[in-house]
Amino acid sequence: MRISHTGEIEGSRILYAIGRVTAASAWHASGTEPVQGGDWRLVALQRLMVQAADCDADAIIEVDYEVDGVKVTDLADVPVERVCAKGIAVKLARAA
Repeated sequence: MRISHTGEIEGSRILYAIGRVTAASAWHASGTEPVQGGDWRLVALQRLMVQAADCDADAIIEVDYEVDGVKVTDLADVPVERVCAKGIAVKLARAA
């Protein structure tokens, strides 16, 4: 799966857009790292790639991240957040 933060895939031509895909990491305490190491953006990106693969995409363009958070309340003693990844799943033209 090829990934681009712009609207293009270097060295390839986009045949058509399949549609917008979104995925998110698990909710976690703010400031923590995943148990497996790495970072939450990578977890969200890996889940985004699975979503795109399920749509038979070759690549994802215009990848962007957001952090959703929940403030401390009477129900939660620790602020929690998740990282959301979004992009556009595309099909690439095959090289001749």
